[in-house]
Amino acid sequence: MSVRVGQKAPDFTAPAYHKGSFTNVTLSEFAGKWVMLCFYPGDFTFV
Repeated sequence: MSVRVGQKAPDFTAPAYHKGSFTNVTLSEFAGKWVMLCFYPGDFTFV
């Protein structure tokens, strides 16, 4: 899968931490809203 600037992001489900607990979120839940995605490769690892 490759994503390019200007193209729609593919729908996905990912774990998230929200209001004190872990939950799963799906990108399609936010259709029509502004969304900012932040990724931290290697977060929670002992590198």
